[in-house]
Amino acid sequence: MAYGMMQLVPMAIVAGIFVLFIFSGLRNRSKQNSEYGFSGNYSGRVGIGAGIASNWMSAASFMGLAGVFYLKGYFAMAYVVGWTGGYVLLLVLMATQIRRFGKFTAPDFVGFRYESDAARTLAALISIIIAIIYCVAQFRGIALLVSWLFGIAYIPAVVIGTSLLVSHVVVSGAMGVARNQKLQYFVLIITFILPLMLLTRKLGYFWILPQFGYGAAIGELQQQFGLNWSEPFAKTSLFEWFALCFTLMFGTAGLPHVLSRFYMVPGIRDARWGVVWGLFFIALIYWSAPAYGVLARLFEARNGLALNTGSADAVDMIVLSAAGLGGLPLWALGLLAAGGMSAAFSTAAGLLMTGSASFSYDIYPRLIRPGASDRDKVFAAKGFFLILAAAVMVLTFQPLGMIAEIAAFAFALAGNTIFPAFLLGIWWPRANAAGVICGMLTGLFISFASLLVGDWLPFISQLFPLTSSAFIGAPLVMAVMIVTSLLTAPPSAAIRLFISRNVHDSPVD
Repeated sequence: MAYGMMQLVPMAIVAGIFVLFIFSGLRNRSKQNSEYGFSGNYSGRVGIGAGIASNWMSAASFMGLAGVFYLKGYFAMAYVVGWTGGYVLLLVLMATQIRRFGKFTAPDFVGFRYESDAARTLAALISIIIAIIYCVAQFRGIALLVSWLFGIAYIPAVVIGTSLLVSHVVVSGAMGVARNQKLQYFVLIITFILPLMLLTRKLGYFWILPQFGYGAAIGELQQQFGLNWSEPFAKTSLFEWFALCFTLMFGTAGLPHVLSRFYMVPGIRDARWGVVWGLFFIALIYWSAPAYGVLARLFEARNGLALNTGSADAVDMIVLSAAGLGGLPLWALGLLAAGGMSAAFSTAAGLLMTGSASFSYDIYPRLIRPGASDRDKVFAAKGFFLILAAAVMVLTFQPLGMIAEIAAFAFALAGNTIFPAFLLGIWWPRANAAGVICGMLTGLFISFASLLVGDWLPFISQLFPLTSSAFIGAPLVMAVMIVTSLLTAPPSAAIRLFISRNVHDSPVD
């Protein structure tokens, strides 16, 4: 790939894809307050699944996951197992029950279930922090792609990428963005798998299903170049692998913008089948991401190139590097760039709108302007959307790590805070407001403990790694919630009756 110069053909393909998205968004544009998360529209079970997958297929999945496979081999399986396992956790324990509560946002659920405005406000603040951290990963992916497309430095690319994202949401309308997520997924899957088919065919592997064909590349790496890419725990400990895996699992089941998908479906069967379809669509991508990492290693080994261990930018761009090293035409590189931009734009827009909804629906009318009308809430959401985008842009100038690592930090925070609040709120009627507030505050501290006190207390960093803290943190938070709830007054009889009758269909004497 050529850096430092404009990539005209890929740029034209990316522009064409986004013209398609904007046209689709304008057709579906809505001026109602549902734009910013106050209500939702039904789009069928397959549509729910495609929307979940599009929301999920972020820059971390499209770009970062392949980079981690390229750099760390088998260790990256923790990302795949954790992220997909989180959806199984949602399917089994939470999706149906969340729908039965009938609320529109994660803070709305917390406020209703625990009968506490303070708990609701804290959940809203945490949702905003999660959105900001996760958005940094998306903005980094957008900036790297803009840098390559325009041949410019990283910092200007961050500014341009942010401007393009905000313009896309403004022109399409927020509801248009939400409806576009189904279209974006199908664009994403084509742009990700078609170049992979071309790569595996060029190598002479089984290319019709390249997810099966790249196994020959792993064998070639080991037999001809002595690179045992698939050796388990070669570069990490068993604890680190399990900690990351379970953190991502808990975090998946606690991400506010993922949970919000279940508030807007008409029935519990739709919620359940939406997750099933979402898992299927997500698996198509996760099947393919390791192949790009393996093929990049193989092409480098064949050409005598050294492993890119020192450059996070190079690792995060390994999908394009694999295509470039494999000699694919520029139009194929353009497809990959368009897919990466689509994935990052879709997720970033969803996250920013979720953060905006948390502010305008759960904080603004309760703490800032009591009695605000729906129109006031929409204006507040739009203003806060711009503030969030600006904050994320500044943080993206100096990111904490690779795309997948930044995303994992957001998952750790969700797994330590929102996930325990939902799990116990659904399945343990005795959980109360004091318990959830103490639990979420504990989860906040655990999530940031490595940054706050890790230098003074190294064992804290070992127990609660920045990207993997929920493995121990989430059970600890649930223990805090249980103990605090037992030591304080129980929730009202009304909410316990609601949980028994409406959520679990239990007979009441």
